[in-house]
Amino acid sequence: MLKTVVEMDKAATVFKLLGDKTRLMMVKLLENNTCCVCEFVEIFQASQPSISQHLRKLKDAGIVTEERKGQWIFYSLNQNYDHFGLIEKVLQQLPNQDHKLKELEEGGTRITCC
Repeated sequence: MLKTVVEMDKAATVFKLLGDKTRLMMVKLLENNTCCVCEFVEIFQASQPSISQHLRKLKDAGIVTEERKGQWIFYSLNQNYDHFGLIEKVLQQLPNQDHKLKELEEGGTRITCC
């Protein structure tokens, strides 16, 4: 198995982005799901501009991708990201957060924008 080494500055960038609890939880949620901004607004009880700012930072770094469906944008984890293996190793150490999306479903607010 070929082992990929991540340059220090690239690793520092990834850890800086994931060092924010909101972004870290977003990435963990996106590990197994595709989410819209409105879902993150509900989960984090934060403003849409605040959530969009977090997602923009993750997208600009290449950690997440977006797909437009009509007027809505859905985000997912970019498995083609150059340092996906590093992110994957971090995510393996974290508890599953899918219950937060289940709570939205049960409350009728999962994907409220669609």
